[in-house]
Amino acid sequence: MSAEATIRETIEKNDVVLFMKGTKMMPQCGFSSRVAGVLNYMGVNFADVNVLADAEIRQGIKDFSDWPTIPQLYVKGEFVGGCDIVTEMTLSGELDALFEAKGVTFDKDAANKIREANA
Repeated sequence: MSAEATIRETIEKNDVVLFMKGTKMMPQCGFSSRVAGVLNYMGVNFADVNVLADAEIRQGIKDFSDWPTIPQLYVKGEFVGGCDIVTEMTLSGELDALFEAKGVTFDKDAANKIREANA
């Protein structure tokens, strides 16, 4: 299976996918760690894809999204963005709204605690 087909299948089969360096339990870069940390803290069930384990996937996800950096977050098949965008969306409440609109379960109290801690 091609990298593009693997990426497409992963995005279609999982409501939330994070293409990242490392895994959700052991991130291998600060940006991946931040996004995985937010999702973990908010109790979001997400698939993690370690791009460091497969060079074709690492380049393939950049081509697939036309986005040059890792991590990359997908929600219900939609590309959301990287670390800066996810951080901004978390702090503004937009990520909560996206999860609610897409029917993704998350801990609203945890999301509010993130915003309180960064106010």
